[in-house]
Amino acid sequence: MPQSLKLKTASFVYNLGWKVALPFLHRNERLREGFDRRTLNHSLPPRADVWIQAASAGEAKLATRIMDQISPDRPTKFLLTTSTSQGLAELERTAYRLTPNPRNVSATATYFPFDMPSLAIKALKAVNPKLVVLLETEIWPGFLMACKKLGIKVIFINARMTTKSLAGYMTCPSFFKKIGPEEVLAISPDDANRFKTLFEIDKVSLMPNIKFDSTATAEAIPYTSNPLSSIFRPKTPFIILGSVRKEEESQVLNIAVALKEERPKTVIGLFPRHMHRIEAWKKMLTDKGLPWILRSEVTSTVPFGHIVLWDVFGEMVPAFALARAAFIGGSLAPVGGQNFMEPLAYGVTPVIGPFWSNFAWIGNEIFENNIARQAGDWKGVLKELLDISKRPVKPEKVKNEFETFLKDMRGGTKMACEAIKRNLS
Repeated sequence: MPQSLKLKTASFVYNLGWKVALPFLHRNERLREGFDRRTLNHSLPPRADVWIQAASAGEAKLATRIMDQISPDRPTKFLLTTSTSQGLAELERTAYRLTPNPRNVSATATYFPFDMPSLAIKALKAVNPKLVVLLETEIWPGFLMACKKLGIKVIFINARMTTKSLAGYMTCPSFFKKIGPEEVLAISPDDANRFKTLFEIDKVSLMPNIKFDSTATAEAIPYTSNPLSSIFRPKTPFIILGSVRKEEESQVLNIAVALKEERPKTVIGLFPRHMHRIEAWKKMLTDKGLPWILRSEVTSTVPFGHIVLWDVFGEMVPAFALARAAFIGGSLAPVGGQNFMEPLAYGVTPVIGPFWSNFAWIGNEIFENNIARQAGDWKGVLKELLDISKRPVKPEKVKNEFETFLKDMRGGTKMACEAIKRNLS
């Protein structure tokens, strides 16, 4: 079968699959919001020179950084799309804030249409962009087929791809080769190689992750200005077990028990990632005979040797400012990890377990330089926490080392803007 016919057949089958799926998708609570815009029944997206797609809130923040810095040679309209309500809120704020500005940039924001080839063609004809920019992992077959059919240039920025995703895509290698982008800017050599393997294109290069541009050290929070100073005595030996996921709870419980044995006076701040796990933690701590108190019930200074079970939102930052050490969860079970750079911004050395695939873009250098620490299991995490808390480094020194690390990692936003301007001209 000729390749063009194969592509047409794939498009037809894929489109048919979406037609069957749409009624069921309408029942999904998350997708129901903006459903008419996702299916283009509400209205068609407006004309724009550049269409930027950001999957959710995290990618939307990358789009915001690009929009805040890009300075095209001529007036340029941008269409910013996303697949989630949180992402749309971010993009709508960005579009509103841009008007007016001296850089000749304007933007509108809406939901990304479902990846149905007929919808993609309808949307692309309405927008008529000169360039489509896909951020990070946004490989949409239907949309890419439509772009290829209409001759619209596509580039990937801040691109990343897991080995698992590549294996899935490689079940149809000839298909993806036919719908490949014009250019890919990947955030690591491994990601670059995966994109080269999938699309078989030459224009694949490396760029720093844009996320580094929005990462910085924070102003110190003096003890007297810290909102938690009313419940912590000055220089309280305080260790955080933060963003703990359900899948690693038994291991984190072991860490808490061992910390209590090794450092009886240490106060532990236990932050479950999800509040609905508070009840389970109450039972686990009680069963182990550990002294604990809910953060919401603390009315005076926390007694030494107690565990504060954090059932209040928004207090991890002031907690970091008081801590001697911090374990960041999602890393003792294969759930991808959590952002372990947050405590560094406040001068606290973070410790993580072996699982951090969602943050592999940070790179191993941060561990090689001992700016952060990684352990192979909960016992290793315990050892690192004890070591850091026994010989705490001054927060300013930790922050200075972190800032030095960041200097070499920044510049991704500038490269992204240059790539957009280059492909527009």
